Amino acid sequence: MVKIKSVLKWLFIGCVLLFIYFPILFLTVNSFNESDMIQSGWQGFSLAHYEYFFSFENEPLQVVLQTIALAIVVAFLSTVLGTVGAIGLYYSKKRVNGVLSAANRIPVINAEVVTAISFALFVSFFGFDKGTYIPLIVGQMILCTPFVVLSIVPKLRQMDNNLYEAALDLGATPTKALFSVVIPQILPGIIAGFLLAITLSLDDYVITAYTKPDSFTTISTHIYGLDKNNVVGPQIKAAYWAFTAIIFFIIVAIVVVANIITYRKARSKKR
Repeated sequence: MVKIKSVLKWLFIGCVLLFIYFPILFLTVNSFNESDMIQSGWQGFSLAHYEYFFSFENEPLQVVLQTIALAIVVAFLSTVLGTVGAIGLYYSKKRVNGVLSAANRIPVINAEVVTAISFALFVSFFGFDKGTYIPLIVGQMILCTPFVVLSIVPKLRQMDNNLYEAALDLGATPTKALFSVVIPQILPGIIAGFLLAITLSLDDYVITAYTKPDSFTTISTHIYGLDKNNVVGPQIKAAYWAFTAIIFFIIVAIVVVANIITYRKARSKKR
């Protein structure tokens, strides 16, 4: 009976993992397929999709670099704003803290399409020029900043406030105490917020579609445009299979390395 329960447990876990990762694994396998069409089946092993993707003359690599550059800019600005907002939120009075915390959660709970349409109407009403990239960056910051705040606030609550007070008593200015005491203690939350903001920016389609300049394209808008406009570009789409595989392998490598480091640290502490 115990063995049956164990088998069923692992079978259930395997089904869940298969459901989550099968599409990624399917595209990863097809990224080495010679054919540009999945419907054609396996036509032989080939690295043609990777060669096409890494050629700067082709669209996919340019689009990916543009998207990454946008994500880094948005993540940096959102992290700075979110860090300031989280610290101000934490040190505010209880009633103000409650109101601001609730306001910060609204964009997180709210549907992204509502935020995107509202911001697009705001940009249109005031006549902001989308060619300046400002509406695009600000729009994505509205999406990312609340998540950065939510990543940092728990670290502030775990922080020992006596250290900040001690720094002030020893003659440090509030600014010096902030950067020497507070920031180092909440740095893991800041890094987590930065990485989360990059992920959200890379993944965003709705806000980007409404606010981007006509000459600017991200991964999501580019792929959607290929399908919407019936562009005959199977080779371009197949190149994104290669990009999917690269990102998947990078993430798996990071997770494995991080787990190995954590395991070694845990073993060294036991010794």
